[in-house]
Amino acid sequence: MSGRNPAPRRSYGGRSAEERRAERRERLLAAGLELFGTRGYAATSIERLCATASVSTRNFYEEFSGREELLTALHRTINERASRALSTAFAEAAGAALATRVERAVRAFVTVTASDPRWARIAFVEVIGVSANLERHRLNWHGQWEDALLAMTREAVRRGEAVDRDHRLTMIAIIGAANNLVHHWSARDQDIPVDDITAELTRLVLAAVTRP
Repeated sequence: MSGRNPAPRRSYGGRSAEERRAERRERLLAAGLELFGTRGYAATSIERLCATASVSTRNFYEEFSGREELLTALHRTINERASRALSTAFAEAAGAALATRVERAVRAFVTVTASDPRWARIAFVEVIGVSANLERHRLNWHGQWEDALLAMTREAVRRGEAVDRDHRLTMIAIIGAANNLVHHWSARDQDIPVDDITAELTRLVLAAVTRP
């Protein structure tokens, strides 16, 4: 091995190359959120993304293989945030009645996904019909949501709060209802109070799991 010390990493303005690259990636993600979430995926070019993020096309391709990978990253981000929020809220209400646990979990999901109509559009509209790969990614997340909701339902069954039956189709229906309701809210300029969305979804979940 050579006894030479490795060449120092170049720094500009007190920031390393890694830090500057991370900043560029964040700017591209922010540009994707703004443009995909307002203009739409199909109407947004890589050139427009780069101009909005103030990065070069070369820099774009250093981070993403194309628009689809950027859209996938944004979809993953909102789902991860919503999943963590829902699971945390449900766990923190572990000692409460089922109605309270469900209401807090639903509120956490709605708060994250409906906090910004751009996220709602990306999560529930723009990812549909883009490609077979993105559809597999979307369906994989649907499967993860089904498993998470089923685990919560099985806990309620063990506690004697829910009917003991196969709830998988029920959870698929609830996921569809939740997604469409949040999208409906975002598409109508948020003219429905978020509390109303939370209350309606809570009633739906409780009715679905407590009745035969």
